[in-house]
Amino acid sequence: MSVVTVVNTIYIIPRLIARSHRVHPPATCVSGLLCNARTSFSCQSKKLSAAMSTRVRSPTSDPEVPVPLEKKMRLEDHTVDESNVTKKDTSVNVLAVPGPSKKASKSVKRKQKRVLPEPYSSEDVLWRDIVALLGDDAVEHALQHGTEWNSPFDFREEVEVEVSKLSSNGDALARSPASHAPWVIVAPFALPGERIRVRVYRSSRLHSFADLLEVVSPNPDLRDDSRAKCRYFGQCSGCQYQMLSYDTQLGIKRNVVIKAYENFSNLPKETIPDVLPTIASPLQYGYRTKITPHFEAPPKKARKEAESGLANSTDKPDWLKIGFNEIGKRTVLDIEECPIATPVLNAALGPIREDIIKNIWGYKKGVSLLLRDSIEHLPSDTLSIPTPEDEKHICVTNHKATVRERVDSTYFEFPGHSFFQNNNSVLVPLTSYVKDAIFPSSNSSGPTHLVDAYCGSGLFSLMLAPHFDTVAGIELSAESIKSATANAIINRLPEGKCSFLAGDAANIFSTVSHFPPDKTALIIDPPRKGSDEPFIEQLVRFACSTVVYVSCNVHTQARDIGMIIEKMEREGGGRRYVLESLRGFDLFPQTAHVESVAVLRLV
Repeated sequence: MSVVTVVNTIYIIPRLIARSHRVHPPATCVSGLLCNARTSFSCQSKKLSAAMSTRVRSPTSDPEVPVPLEKKMRLEDHTVDESNVTKKDTSVNVLAVPGPSKKASKSVKRKQKRVLPEPYSSEDVLWRDIVALLGDDAVEHALQHGTEWNSPFDFREEVEVEVSKLSSNGDALARSPASHAPWVIVAPFALPGERIRVRVYRSSRLHSFADLLEVVSPNPDLRDDSRAKCRYFGQCSGCQYQMLSYDTQLGIKRNVVIKAYENFSNLPKETIPDVLPTIASPLQYGYRTKITPHFEAPPKKARKEAESGLANSTDKPDWLKIGFNEIGKRTVLDIEECPIATPVLNAALGPIREDIIKNIWGYKKGVSLLLRDSIEHLPSDTLSIPTPEDEKHICVTNHKATVRERVDSTYFEFPGHSFFQNNNSVLVPLTSYVKDAIFPSSNSSGPTHLVDAYCGSGLFSLMLAPHFDTVAGIELSAESIKSATANAIINRLPEGKCSFLAGDAANIFSTVSHFPPDKTALIIDPPRKGSDEPFIEQLVRFACSTVVYVSCNVHTQARDIGMIIEKMEREGGGRRYVLESLRGFDLFPQTAHVESVAVLRLV
């Protein structure tokens, strides 16, 4: 049985069991090892190491995946108890699933359920990096012999390994020592070329997750721990790259985009353009305009001690942690300051923490806090750019309160709980790049109409409105449409120039059927899960001249771009979309996240 057949079978069976509705198919990777073709399935130096996570876990506990991002998709885990699954005739792409014998029943019950990665999830992205590191032959051998779940490492076993590469999620990947079977160790805060000592806490398919105990031999060409500005770096799950130079971070993020299109787009290599250098954020620290620290309610034992007078009700209890998730754990790390957050938010965090400590015994449940950087008041003249001294910023903590931001000379208001990009400093470069992509030459007339799908509070619509005759924005959230409409008025746009409609983006093109396709540009900025197939089908039928796809998840973007190009080649009547350019934007410096902008042109 080929590795393609084995992996395809592993993917297909749980999905047929766990879900019956249609999903996007996983794109076939270059090596052909990782997933079904579309036709088969529709759908850190020892100083730092002292701070590393070394807490004992249950061998079956899942690691906390650091996601400092917005628009996070809720992932579905599809679970298969493979202890009952046996492989029969290897020439047939079928798994027989007989019940266990009585003799084996006790052993079967002890076996843990094995979770297969949801396509395009962070686990799936990691799996592809693991296969690329181990190589096709090693993976095929393990799959054919059914040893891909047989970890050569025991729970809490310590091992010394050399880091080979970084995963797209920011973790270090190291091959197992030569004395072990081919396997990958996944550990945080280590860099390629470094020799590290780790402790294994959980194993999965052909890889094990481990805590970083020590960087035995640092890579001086990459690592400089003095660069880290956070005292909790190495413990907090929010940042991965503070020990790296900023230029190095940008290069790593460019490589993430490259790999995403190799693995997920299903496009011939020659049709994918060279990925352009990642656009830097003007601010590398103090940029985040929104943070959400959290804490747990008092434990029952502590509450009883407080009620009996055994606990000092005014001091901060040792168990109270107000901050962010600890790396690889489900516990909260107590954090008094976050260097990547704006000064306004850090100034507000101290008093907020003091108030929580003072009133902690009144909390019955854990709380996730909201802190958003906001302009206090809009100026009387919104057409002029105020000086920093005239523009006072405050911290908004009520999710229903109004948040105000300015991007260049354009103002935006939206509720505290609504989505808005969390790095204001990079929004002018981002929106300017999108505009220049739509109008590549000042000599050409270019599009006259703009369709802004997933428009939110109107960022792209309002920033680009001066360059179009007509702009139409659509968003699923009626509240966001209300904000976008109000923002058009705040910025004194001519009546009728911008229209915003609440509805599913899958029905967008019926609302703009009067737009001339050859004079229409489309901006797509979906959530992490990407676009859906009905939307892409309508996009292809409408056939607008230019498509600019902005994404916080380059992997689902690559999938969607591949589908758009493939469908247009098949249904476009001789017309086709060409992937003109690809480029990353660094909206979250010090982290592994990269935003991606892809430009399609109809030819």
